Amino acid sequence: MARAGIGIRTAQDSSERLAGQIHVYDGLGKGKSQAALGVVLRSIGLGIQSSSQTRVLLLRFLKGPDRMYDEDAAIEALQRGFPHLIDQVRTGRSEFFGADQVTKFDRLEALRGWDVARGAIASGLYSVVVMDELNPVLDLGLLAIDEVASVLKRKPGPMEIIATGRGAPQGLIDIADLHSEMRPHYHDVTLEAGTGGIEIYTGEGKGKSTSALGKGLQAIGKGISQDKSHRVLIVQWLKGGNGYTEDGAIQALRQSYPDLVDHQRCGRDAIVWRGQQQDIDYVEAERGWEIAKSAIASGLYKTIILDELNPTLDLELLPEEPVVQAILRKPKDTEIIITGRCKNQPAYFNLANVHSEMICHKHYAARGVDLKRGVDF
Repeated sequence: MARAGIGIRTAQDSSERLAGQIHVYDGLGKGKSQAALGVVLRSIGLGIQSSSQTRVLLLRFLKGPDRMYDEDAAIEALQRGFPHLIDQVRTGRSEFFGADQVTKFDRLEALRGWDVARGAIASGLYSVVVMDELNPVLDLGLLAIDEVASVLKRKPGPMEIIATGRGAPQGLIDIADLHSEMRPHYHDVTLEAGTGGIEIYTGEGKGKSTSALGKGLQAIGKGISQDKSHRVLIVQWLKGGNGYTEDGAIQALRQSYPDLVDHQRCGRDAIVWRGQQQDIDYVEAERGWEIAKSAIASGLYKTIILDELNPTLDLELLPEEPVVQAILRKPKDTEIIITGRCKNQPAYFNLANVHSEMICHKHYAARGVDLKRGVDF
Protein backbone atom coordinates (compact mmCIF):
# COMPACT_ATOMS: atom_id res chain seq x y z
CA MET A 1 0.00 0.00 0.00
CA ALA A 2 1.31 3.44 -0.89
CA ARG A 3 2.15 5.66 2.05
CA ALA A 4 1.74 9.40 2.08
CA GLY A 5 4.07 11.67 3.93
CA ILE A 6 7.43 10.54 2.52
CA GLY A 7 8.76 12.91 -0.11
CA ILE A 8 10.65 16.16 -0.26
CA ARG A 9 9.04 19.40 -1.34
CA THR A 10 11.32 21.16 -3.78
CA ALA A 11 12.05 24.85 -4.10
CA GLN A 12 10.17 24.95 -7.39
CA ASP A 13 6.96 23.65 -5.79
CA SER A 14 6.11 26.90 -4.04
CA SER A 15 5.57 30.58 -4.59
CA GLU A 16 7.56 32.86 -2.35
CA ARG A 17 6.06 34.88 0.47
CA LEU A 18 7.08 38.49 1.05
CA ALA A 19 6.11 38.94 4.71
CA GLY A 20 8.43 37.82 7.47
CA GLN A 21 7.16 35.42 10.11
CA ILE A 22 7.69 34.79 13.83
CA HIS A 23 9.40 31.43 14.41
CA VAL A 24 9.50 29.69 17.79
CA TYR A 25 11.78 26.69 18.39
CA ASP A 26 11.43 25.08 21.79
CA GLY A 27 11.54 21.70 23.51
CA LEU A 28 14.05 19.62 25.45
CA GLY A 29 15.81 18.22 22.38
CA LYS A 30 18.94 19.46 20.66
CA GLY A 31 18.83 21.59 17.54
CA LYS A 32 17.07 24.83 18.51
CA SER A 33 19.99 27.26 18.30
CA GLN A 34 21.48 25.25 15.41
CA ALA A 35 18.25 25.61 13.44
CA ALA A 36 18.28 29.38 13.97
CA LEU A 37 21.87 29.60 12.73
CA GLY A 38 21.00 27.45 9.73
CA VAL A 39 18.24 29.90 8.79
CA VAL A 40 20.74 32.76 9.18
CA LEU A 41 23.20 31.02 6.87
CA ARG A 42 20.50 30.40 4.26
CA SER A 43 19.35 34.01 4.42
CA ILE A 44 22.88 35.33 3.94
CA GLY A 45 23.38 33.01 0.99
CA LEU A 46 20.18 34.28 -0.60
CA GLY A 47 21.30 37.87 -0.12
CA ILE A 48 24.63 37.19 -1.80
CA GLN A 49 22.93 35.42 -4.71
CA SER A 50 20.49 38.29 -5.24
CA SER A 51 23.07 41.07 -4.63
CA SER A 52 21.01 42.36 -1.71
CA GLN A 53 22.23 42.83 1.84
CA THR A 54 20.89 40.53 4.54
CA ARG A 55 21.74 41.90 7.98
CA VAL A 56 21.35 39.68 11.02
CA LEU A 57 21.19 40.39 14.74
CA LEU A 58 22.06 37.52 17.06
CA LEU A 59 20.79 38.44 20.52
CA ARG A 60 21.69 35.74 23.04
CA PHE A 61 19.97 35.83 26.41
CA LEU A 62 21.23 33.82 29.42
CA LYS A 63 24.58 33.31 27.71
CA GLY A 64 27.13 35.55 29.35
CA PRO A 65 30.61 35.99 27.89
CA ASP A 66 32.41 33.95 30.56
CA ARG A 67 31.33 30.56 29.22
CA MET A 68 31.71 28.75 25.92
CA TYR A 69 28.64 27.33 24.17
CA ASP A 70 28.29 24.89 21.29
CA GLU A 71 27.13 27.56 18.85
CA ASP A 72 29.98 29.99 19.66
CA ALA A 73 32.22 28.40 17.03
CA ALA A 74 29.49 28.62 14.38
CA ILE A 75 28.90 32.29 15.16
CA GLU A 76 32.63 32.99 14.99
CA ALA A 77 32.72 31.42 11.53
CA LEU A 78 29.79 33.58 10.46
CA GLN A 79 31.31 36.77 11.82
CA ARG A 80 34.69 36.12 10.23
CA GLY A 81 33.13 35.30 6.90
CA PHE A 82 30.55 38.08 6.89
CA PRO A 83 31.68 40.70 9.44
CA HIS A 84 29.53 43.44 7.92
CA LEU A 85 26.35 41.32 8.06
CA ILE A 86 26.36 39.80 11.55
CA ASP A 87 25.88 41.65 14.85
CA GLN A 88 25.94 39.76 18.14
CA VAL A 89 24.93 40.83 21.66
CA ARG A 90 25.22 38.51 24.69
CA THR A 91 23.49 39.12 28.01
CA GLY A 92 23.09 37.31 31.30
CA ARG A 93 25.31 35.28 33.58
CA SER A 94 27.15 32.15 32.55
CA GLU A 95 25.50 29.49 34.68
CA PHE A 96 22.15 27.77 34.78
CA PHE A 97 19.62 28.84 37.39
CA GLY A 98 16.00 28.21 38.32
CA ALA A 99 13.09 30.51 39.05
CA ASP A 100 13.94 30.51 42.77
CA GLN A 101 17.49 31.71 42.02
CA VAL A 102 16.67 34.81 39.96
CA THR A 103 18.67 37.88 41.01
CA LYS A 104 18.46 41.59 40.32
CA PHE A 105 21.39 41.18 37.93
CA ASP A 106 19.44 38.62 35.89
CA ARG A 107 16.50 41.01 35.54
CA LEU A 108 18.73 43.91 34.55
CA GLU A 109 20.56 41.80 31.97
CA ALA A 110 17.28 40.56 30.49
CA LEU A 111 16.03 44.15 30.26
CA ARG A 112 19.30 45.22 28.63
CA GLY A 113 18.93 42.52 26.00
CA TRP A 114 15.29 43.39 25.43
CA ASP A 115 16.15 47.08 24.95
CA VAL A 116 18.53 46.02 22.17
CA ALA A 117 15.91 43.75 20.60
CA ARG A 118 13.17 46.36 20.78
CA GLY A 119 15.36 48.99 19.14
CA ALA A 120 16.51 46.60 16.41
CA ILE A 121 12.95 45.58 15.60
CA ALA A 122 11.76 49.19 15.49
CA SER A 123 14.66 50.24 13.26
CA GLY A 124 13.91 47.81 10.44
CA LEU A 125 17.64 47.62 9.72
CA TYR A 126 17.83 43.84 10.09
CA SER A 127 16.43 41.13 7.86
CA VAL A 128 16.61 38.49 10.60
CA VAL A 129 16.55 38.98 14.38
CA VAL A 130 17.41 35.86 16.38
CA MET A 131 16.52 35.99 20.09
CA ASP A 132 18.31 32.92 21.38
CA GLU A 133 16.96 31.65 24.74
CA LEU A 134 14.15 34.19 24.80
CA ASN A 135 11.74 31.40 25.72
CA PRO A 136 13.28 30.59 29.13
CA VAL A 137 13.73 34.30 29.85
CA LEU A 138 9.97 34.66 29.51
CA ASP A 139 9.33 31.44 31.38
CA LEU A 140 11.44 32.69 34.31
CA GLY A 141 9.45 35.93 34.41
CA LEU A 142 12.48 38.11 33.60
CA LEU A 143 10.48 39.90 30.92
CA ALA A 144 6.75 40.61 30.63
CA ILE A 145 5.25 38.38 27.94
CA ASP A 146 2.51 40.91 27.12
CA GLU A 147 5.06 43.62 26.27
CA VAL A 148 7.24 41.24 24.26
CA ALA A 149 4.27 39.93 22.28
CA SER A 150 3.07 43.47 21.58
CA VAL A 151 6.47 44.53 20.19
CA LEU A 152 6.87 41.38 18.08
CA LYS A 153 3.44 41.82 16.52
CA ARG A 154 4.45 45.32 15.38
CA LYS A 155 7.66 44.20 13.66
CA PRO A 156 8.38 45.46 10.11
CA GLY A 157 6.67 43.29 7.51
CA PRO A 158 9.66 41.59 5.83
CA MET A 159 11.60 40.95 9.06
CA GLU A 160 12.02 37.37 10.28
CA ILE A 161 11.95 36.87 14.07
CA ILE A 162 13.35 33.65 15.54
CA ALA A 163 12.94 32.82 19.24
CA THR A 164 14.59 29.74 20.74
CA GLY A 165 14.90 27.87 24.02
CA ARG A 166 12.98 25.60 26.34
CA GLY A 167 9.66 26.52 27.87
CA ALA A 168 8.07 28.87 25.35
CA PRO A 169 5.10 30.49 27.16
CA GLN A 170 1.64 30.28 25.64
CA GLY A 171 1.54 34.02 25.04
CA LEU A 172 4.50 33.74 22.66
CA ILE A 173 3.16 30.61 20.97
CA ASP A 174 -0.15 32.37 20.36
CA ILE A 175 1.47 35.08 18.20
CA ALA A 176 3.97 32.75 16.49
CA ASP A 177 3.50 31.85 12.84
CA LEU A 178 5.62 28.75 13.27
CA HIS A 179 6.11 26.62 16.39
CA SER A 180 8.44 23.64 16.17
CA GLU A 181 9.26 21.51 19.22
CA MET A 182 12.55 19.61 19.39
CA ARG A 183 11.69 16.41 21.26
CA PRO A 184 14.61 14.23 22.44
CA HIS A 185 14.75 10.46 22.05
CA TYR A 186 17.24 8.32 23.90
CA HIS A 187 18.86 5.11 22.73
CA ASP A 188 20.93 2.56 24.62
CA VAL A 189 23.94 3.23 22.45
CA THR A 190 26.55 0.50 22.36
CA LEU A 191 29.86 2.30 21.85
CA GLU A 192 31.33 -0.08 19.34
CA ALA A 193 34.43 0.86 17.39
CA GLY A 194 33.94 4.18 15.63
CA THR A 195 30.52 5.06 17.03
CA GLY A 196 29.74 8.25 18.89
CA GLY A 197 29.35 11.57 17.11
CA ILE A 198 26.14 10.52 15.35
CA GLU A 199 23.22 12.96 15.35
CA ILE A 200 19.79 12.44 13.80
CA TYR A 201 17.17 15.12 13.15
CA THR A 202 13.80 13.83 12.04
CA GLY A 203 10.07 14.51 12.37
CA GLU A 204 7.37 16.50 10.60
CA GLY A 205 8.40 19.87 12.01
CA LYS A 206 10.75 22.54 10.66
CA GLY A 207 14.41 22.61 11.63
CA LYS A 208 16.02 19.38 10.41
CA SER A 209 18.22 20.52 7.52
CA THR A 210 18.79 23.91 9.13
CA SER A 211 20.08 22.23 12.30
CA ALA A 212 22.46 20.21 10.16
CA LEU A 213 23.74 23.37 8.46
CA GLY A 214 24.31 24.86 11.90
CA LYS A 215 26.46 21.82 12.78
CA GLY A 216 28.50 22.32 9.62
CA LEU A 217 29.14 25.93 10.58
CA GLN A 218 30.13 24.79 14.06
CA ALA A 219 32.72 22.38 12.66
CA ILE A 220 34.30 25.09 10.51
CA GLY A 221 34.38 27.51 13.45
CA LYS A 222 35.99 24.96 15.78
CA GLY A 223 38.66 24.33 13.19
CA ILE A 224 39.36 28.06 12.94
CA SER A 225 39.73 28.37 16.71
CA GLN A 226 42.19 25.44 16.73
CA ASP A 227 44.11 26.54 13.61
CA LYS A 228 42.92 23.40 11.85
CA SER A 229 41.02 22.77 8.64
CA HIS A 230 37.77 21.05 9.57
CA ARG A 231 36.28 19.99 6.26
CA VAL A 232 32.54 19.49 5.82
CA LEU A 233 30.73 17.33 3.26
CA ILE A 234 27.03 17.78 2.55
CA VAL A 235 25.31 15.02 0.58
CA GLN A 236 21.64 15.68 -0.25
CA TRP A 237 19.23 13.03 -1.48
CA LEU A 238 15.83 13.60 -3.13
CA LYS A 239 16.81 17.16 -4.00
CA GLY A 240 17.56 17.31 -7.72
CA GLY A 241 17.18 20.35 -9.94
CA ASN A 242 18.07 23.92 -9.09
CA GLY A 243 16.83 26.71 -6.85
CA TYR A 244 17.80 25.54 -3.37
CA THR A 245 19.21 28.24 -1.16
CA GLU A 246 21.49 25.72 0.53
CA ASP A 247 23.53 26.10 -2.67
CA GLY A 248 23.90 29.84 -2.17
CA ALA A 249 24.81 29.40 1.48
CA ILE A 250 27.46 26.80 0.66
CA GLN A 251 28.88 28.96 -2.12
CA ALA A 252 29.06 31.87 0.30
CA LEU A 253 30.94 29.74 2.83
CA ARG A 254 33.37 28.55 0.20
CA GLN A 255 34.12 32.15 -0.75
CA SER A 256 35.20 32.81 2.83
CA TYR A 257 36.66 29.36 3.59
CA PRO A 258 38.00 27.86 0.35
CA ASP A 259 38.22 24.08 0.19
CA LEU A 260 36.43 23.49 3.49
CA VAL A 261 32.95 22.68 2.15
CA ASP A 262 32.09 20.00 -0.42
CA HIS A 263 28.54 19.51 -1.66
CA GLN A 264 26.87 16.74 -3.64
CA ARG A 265 23.19 16.59 -4.53
CA CYS A 266 21.35 13.65 -6.11
CA GLY A 267 17.81 12.83 -7.16
CA ARG A 268 15.19 14.01 -9.60
CA ASP A 269 13.62 17.46 -9.53
CA ALA A 270 10.37 15.92 -8.30
CA ILE A 271 8.75 14.46 -5.21
CA VAL A 272 9.28 10.70 -4.94
CA TRP A 273 6.37 8.78 -3.40
CA ARG A 274 6.33 5.19 -2.25
CA GLY A 275 4.95 3.02 -5.01
CA GLN A 276 5.90 5.58 -7.65
CA GLN A 277 9.69 5.18 -7.63
CA GLN A 278 11.42 5.25 -11.00
CA ASP A 279 14.64 3.53 -12.04
CA ILE A 280 16.47 6.86 -11.98
CA ASP A 281 15.55 7.28 -8.29
CA TYR A 282 17.46 4.12 -7.38
CA VAL A 283 20.42 5.09 -9.57
CA GLU A 284 20.63 8.57 -8.03
CA ALA A 285 20.26 7.27 -4.49
CA GLU A 286 23.07 4.78 -5.04
CA ARG A 287 25.27 7.46 -6.60
CA GLY A 288 24.86 9.63 -3.51
CA TRP A 289 25.59 6.72 -1.21
CA GLU A 290 28.80 5.79 -3.05
CA ILE A 291 30.04 9.34 -2.46
CA ALA A 292 28.98 9.32 1.19
CA LYS A 293 30.39 5.84 1.91
CA SER A 294 33.77 6.76 0.47
CA ALA A 295 33.86 10.02 2.42
CA ILE A 296 32.98 8.30 5.70
CA ALA A 297 35.73 5.72 5.26
CA SER A 298 38.33 8.30 4.23
CA GLY A 299 38.47 10.22 7.49
CA LEU A 300 39.07 13.40 5.47
CA TYR A 301 35.98 15.19 6.79
CA LYS A 302 35.28 16.42 10.29
CA THR A 303 31.52 16.57 9.66
CA ILE A 304 29.47 14.69 7.08
CA ILE A 305 25.84 15.77 6.64
CA LEU A 306 23.60 13.13 5.09
CA ASP A 307 20.61 15.30 4.28
CA GLU A 308 17.34 13.41 3.63
CA LEU A 309 18.97 9.99 4.07
CA ASN A 310 16.10 8.90 6.35
CA PRO A 311 13.33 9.15 3.72
CA THR A 312 15.68 7.69 1.10
CA LEU A 313 15.89 4.48 3.15
CA ASP A 314 12.20 4.65 4.05
CA LEU A 315 11.39 4.69 0.34
CA GLU A 316 13.65 1.63 -0.03
CA LEU A 317 15.84 3.43 -2.55
CA LEU A 318 18.87 2.14 -0.63
CA PRO A 319 19.40 -1.07 1.37
CA GLU A 320 19.72 -0.44 5.10
CA GLU A 321 22.47 -2.81 6.18
CA PRO A 322 25.36 -1.31 4.15
CA VAL A 323 24.51 2.11 5.58
CA VAL A 324 24.57 0.78 9.14
CA GLN A 325 27.88 -0.98 8.59
CA ALA A 326 29.51 2.11 7.08
CA ILE A 327 28.41 4.21 10.06
CA LEU A 328 29.72 1.58 12.49
CA ARG A 329 33.13 1.71 10.81
CA LYS A 330 33.41 5.48 10.66
CA PRO A 331 36.57 7.11 12.08
CA LYS A 332 36.20 8.18 15.69
CA ASP A 333 36.73 11.89 14.95
CA THR A 334 34.19 12.06 12.12
CA GLU A 335 30.75 13.44 12.99
CA ILE A 336 27.78 12.20 10.98
CA ILE A 337 24.57 14.25 10.87
CA ILE A 338 21.51 12.53 9.36
CA THR A 339 18.25 14.32 8.55
CA GLY A 340 14.78 13.71 7.18
CA ARG A 341 11.37 12.42 8.17
CA CYS A 342 10.56 8.74 8.06
CA LYS A 343 7.80 6.33 9.09
CA ASN A 344 10.07 3.37 9.79
CA GLN A 345 13.29 4.14 11.65
CA PRO A 346 16.40 2.50 10.18
CA ALA A 347 18.61 0.50 12.55
CA TYR A 348 21.24 3.26 12.68
CA PHE A 349 18.87 5.26 14.90
CA ASN A 350 20.04 2.96 17.70
CA LEU A 351 23.61 4.23 17.19
CA ALA A 352 22.73 7.92 17.62
CA ASN A 353 23.95 9.78 20.68
CA VAL A 354 21.65 12.68 19.67
CA HIS A 355 18.17 12.09 18.24
CA SER A 356 15.84 15.08 18.03
CA GLU A 357 12.36 14.78 16.59
CA MET A 358 10.96 18.05 15.25
CA ILE A 359 7.27 18.20 16.18
CA CYS A 360 5.22 20.65 14.11
CA HIS A 361 2.67 22.37 16.36
CA LYS A 362 2.05 25.33 14.05
CA HIS A 363 3.17 26.25 10.53
CA TYR A 364 2.12 29.22 8.43
CA ALA A 365 1.98 27.01 5.31
CA ALA A 366 -1.15 25.42 6.80
CA ARG A 367 -2.82 28.85 6.52
CA GLY A 368 -1.94 29.07 2.84
CA VAL A 369 1.06 31.35 3.36
CA ASP A 370 3.65 30.82 0.63
CA LEU A 371 7.15 29.70 1.54
CA LYS A 372 10.18 31.96 1.35
CA ARG A 373 13.61 31.31 -0.13
CA GLY A 374 16.43 31.47 2.38
CA VAL A 375 14.16 30.69 5.31
CA ASP A 376 11.77 27.90 4.38
CA PHE A 377 13.75 26.14 1.64
